[in-house]
Amino acid sequence: MNLDQALLDPTSVFEHPDEVLRQAALSRSQKLSILRRWEYDARELEVASEENMGGGPPGQLSDVLDALHQLNAGVDVASGPTTKQG
Repeated sequence: MNLDQALLDPTSVFEHPDEVLRQAALSRSQKLSILRRWEYDARELEVASEENMGGGPPGQLSDVLDALHQLNAGVDVASGPTTKQG
């Protein structure tokens, strides 16, 4: 597994968010970083679809949020102001 690639584009390394959770080689912090990136990408895709600019793969936002919940991750409010993406 290429960690740098997973941090940049999780869907290019993992097919489903649960795969991130099962990676024993990843620390909790790394898993959270990957899933937070995946969450951001999934929210971006939902916004694009909402604005009739779809064309990407179907989003997995609920699955990503479930995986974050399994890691006891709260809402990430430190990343900036509330937007349509979160």
